[in-house]
Amino acid sequence: MPQPGRIAIIGGGIAGITAAYELARQAEGREPLHVALFEASSRLGGIVETTREGGFIIEGGPDGWVSEKPWARDLAVELGLGDELISSNDEQRRTYVLIDNILKAMPNGMRMMVPADLAAVDASDLFSVDAKEAFHREIARAEELKTQAPDQDESVAQFVRRHFGDEVLDKIGAPLLSGVFGGDVTQLSVRAVMAPFVAMEREHGSLIACLQARAAKDRKTALFTTLRSGLGTLIDRMVAAIPQNWIHLGVEATALLLERDGWLLTTDKGEQSFDAVFLAAPIHAARALLHPVDTRAAELMQMDASSAVVVGFGFDDASQVPVPPGFGFLVPPDSRSLLLACTFMDQKFPDRVPPGGRLLRAFFGGRSATRVMQCSNDETAVIARMELARILGPLPEPRVTGLRRWPHSLPQYAVGHLERMEELDQRVRGLDGLYLLGNGYRGVGLPDLVRDARAAARSAIER
Repeated sequence: MPQPGRIAIIGGGIAGITAAYELARQAEGREPLHVALFEASSRLGGIVETTREGGFIIEGGPDGWVSEKPWARDLAVELGLGDELISSNDEQRRTYVLIDNILKAMPNGMRMMVPADLAAVDASDLFSVDAKEAFHREIARAEELKTQAPDQDESVAQFVRRHFGDEVLDKIGAPLLSGVFGGDVTQLSVRAVMAPFVAMEREHGSLIACLQARAAKDRKTALFTTLRSGLGTLIDRMVAAIPQNWIHLGVEATALLLERDGWLLTTDKGEQSFDAVFLAAPIHAARALLHPVDTRAAELMQMDASSAVVVGFGFDDASQVPVPPGFGFLVPPDSRSLLLACTFMDQKFPDRVPPGGRLLRAFFGGRSATRVMQCSNDETAVIARMELARILGPLPEPRVTGLRRWPHSLPQYAVGHLERMEELDQRVRGLDGLYLLGNGYRGVGLPDLVRDARAAARSAIER
């Protein structure tokens, strides 16, 4: 079959922009492509947005990516941003958990809720004696855990409880996973969101024993990577490499139909026909567009999605905003605080602040995000400062404040997610020229979105 001549990309977030960039790259030296990228808002990049003000680098969405996933780094290097890559300050990596309004440090050597160093667990004041004993017993139960590992998917809560009990789930498991997925650990699929740990269980039974066995072999790589000038630079570079006549801002896709000779896309500006369509819109919007085409596919795309609100505060004088050494803190769901987490950005990454400055990012998620979204920007900023002050102490007036609201931005990968996505993929393969991209399918991190978008673009070119 010849390559498609006309391609629509619906959604100008990181997935849609990456797909357009890869199409432009792959099309060099080939028959001209006619690509139209439709973005309903007035800007590109989706939740990737960087504010640069007064020497502060404030991210409105993700602040970086997990270093062990190579796809975002590879893209940055390809775009000439190799000198921009910076690593997290892992020598001072420490995360705290808010317990009874006191910040208690997670033990060193933790990978999510799994410790590699039990001596550090024993020395920690975060866990009770019972929880510490549960960690030690987990190693002795290795064969039992391996034998009794379920054949079917289960929730994150069930998985963590089987290994470590309720306290570890409540203090570390729930706030960690809520921070990444914004979801309920009793509903989140362990196979979708903690696949490496499921594989560890199958191989070793004990997650702790597996981490200890790997500790000596693991190459010391910084946990996170970002760009010195902010992640918005990644978007800017890709946009600069895309033919500008491909980009259509302020255009909303309203209907999609599969016809005998291709796809008919209706926007609020009219109708156009295409040979292929990249659905890179948020999953609830993509589902609505696909429903008339394939009802079952739309049913498989049905999932809850939580909202997030991010408030960044830049302070001129770090000495007036004392924080403990580390990357930030997590707030368990049953805490009285409205916050989900806070990141100490000037300690997590270098070059985020002017000399002597401090940068905090406060996060609201789930029900708290829904509540503060009812408030004005000024009211939300006041709430965020009050919540931080309750935990960190009185705060001075910030030099810079950045606030972003992301409604329904975090799809919840519920139990059975991978099986549903497998069936969805089969149905999509039967819809010639359709590609589903975004954080509702195969991962929520920037590297996952970049990987999938580039693979889809290459597949479309090779059709």
